[in-house]
Amino acid sequence: MSAIYGYIRVSSKEQNTGRQLDALRGRGVPDANLFTDRQSGKDFNRPQYKRMLRKLKAGDLLVIKSIDRLGRNYEDIMDHWRFITKERGVDIEVLDMPVLNTRSRDGDITGRVISDIVLELLSFVAQKEREFIRQRQSEGIAAAKRRGVKFGRPPKKRPRDFVSVASEYRENKISASQAAAQLGVSRNTFKSWYDKK
Repeated sequence: MSAIYGYIRVSSKEQNTGRQLDALRGRGVPDANLFTDRQSGKDFNRPQYKRMLRKLKAGDLLVIKSIDRLGRNYEDIMDHWRFITKERGVDIEVLDMPVLNTRSRDGDITGRVISDIVLELLSFVAQKEREFIRQRQSEGIAAAKRRGVKFGRPPKKRPRDFVSVASEYRENKISASQAAAQLGVSRNTFKSWYDKK
């Protein structure tokens, strides 16, 4: 006998699951079949998601509120979508996007075909948007550099006693670590100052 499962995800412990919970219960998902993760959607390494996957069997239905509750990386979403629907034989229903419902109606495969096409399109759009974001960031950084904007922390100023400490280091009276400790900086900072003197 087929069962209906629900998956809920929020990005942090502080976020409220109420909206998703209400929607899934309203769709008929029993509380015993609800799985909730409180962590980022950047990957699928989530304990409740994995636990739910172990329970899913052919003919079951997985309900989620929106596609981003499944995950944030659209390539991974497509891989998991295919795994669940094709390899496990489980249908998926996305409440906020009814066209992403793979459940067959009257034995035809229309729902599954349309879902696959829409998912491919969403993945393409998401990938293009990530590329545009990276391009805009690169262009913004290049423009800022042309205007003379400096990135990173400003360099630390050498303390007044740097010359005398550097002299002791040069004469092998102290180590670089000892020199750095006397100046109150890291060994790398001391070495960088020393090499540029």
